[in-house]
Amino acid sequence: MFAIHSPFVCPVNSPTMPPAADLRDVLSREIKTRELSRALIVVGPMVAAYFIARETALLNLALVAVSLLIPALRLHLPPKVIAWHYLAILVTFSALFLAAPIKPLFAVLTALAGFLAVAGTRYGEHFRTLGNWVFIPAVYLACEVREGVSASEALRHAGVIIVSSPIALALVCAIQIYDRRRRDGAASTSFGSPADAWFLPALATAMAVFAAAALVEMLDLAQGQWVMWSAASVVVGDLAASTGKLKQRAIGALVGVPLGFLAGMALPQSRVGYAVAVLAATLTLISFSRYIVGFGLRCFFIALAASFAGGASGIAEERIVNVLIGGTFGLIAVALTEIVWLRVVRKVRPSG
Repeated sequence: MFAIHSPFVCPVNSPTMPPAADLRDVLSREIKTRELSRALIVVGPMVAAYFIARETALLNLALVAVSLLIPALRLHLPPKVIAWHYLAILVTFSALFLAAPIKPLFAVLTALAGFLAVAGTRYGEHFRTLGNWVFIPAVYLACEVREGVSASEALRHAGVIIVSSPIALALVCAIQIYDRRRRDGAASTSFGSPADAWFLPALATAMAVFAAAALVEMLDLAQGQWVMWSAASVVVGDLAASTGKLKQRAIGALVGVPLGFLAGMALPQSRVGYAVAVLAATLTLISFSRYIVGFGLRCFFIALAASFAGGASGIAEERIVNVLIGGTFGLIAVALTEIVWLRVVRKVRPSG
């Protein structure tokens, strides 16, 4: 990545790259311009509608749109599959939203959603991508919509998201149809080969999410969706891989959240700034090649958005602690399932 200059090479004849060219090269490696442009097409109209209607639910709808777009682009999905994905998001969100007042039921259903998100790999490894992008928006919105508002206001907010959601589906399907015609290729209907070891990751995810949801409900943790999201996100394979994922998330939160908070302190509260920060945070879900960069910037923009909205007090501590707690639940669940599985294997082999 960095040029190494030998002392035996004459510096006068050494080719130098202008700083602007260096910056362009870095940006081209880090930013997925194709995905970013399509995400702007999908999310941009919702941000514009938020300015016109002053309806916060329209900003939350952007998460539904991006959650549809990510698997559609990665897996080259046809509109019919995108529509099924859309219905799965709405059904899961509705179930979790309605169950939220009954805390034990909410914890159980959230764990079930986490289990199903991974269990789909039994029929094809790429179902994990679809499952993740059902679980994430459903859990996030079920918590976000009810945060700090009355039951009637939460119901109205959820209704706006559901009624407006066909717009997100139409935009994503339109992009897929346009891209398919442009490249003159057929959409993919394959979800990869079935995963042999699907049950243990699914079980670990369910355990981690249940523990996270139970803690959130018992302690009434603010922004509890981050705990549940982090618990599921860390379960990516064996203990070593899960530990690596938690390290990336921890670094992203420890760097991004305080910087966003400090930037917000230097700027005045602003509805425009809030909308732009939310838009930027949503775009980080799809626009960066390296996970740690995207997650760090997402933490930055979420903290910045909270500052613009006047609610940044304690935001740094909440986000960082929630990420670490959720990730720890994920690691513990992976470790427990691995230990139990090894014991089962040891017992079965001698008898074989």
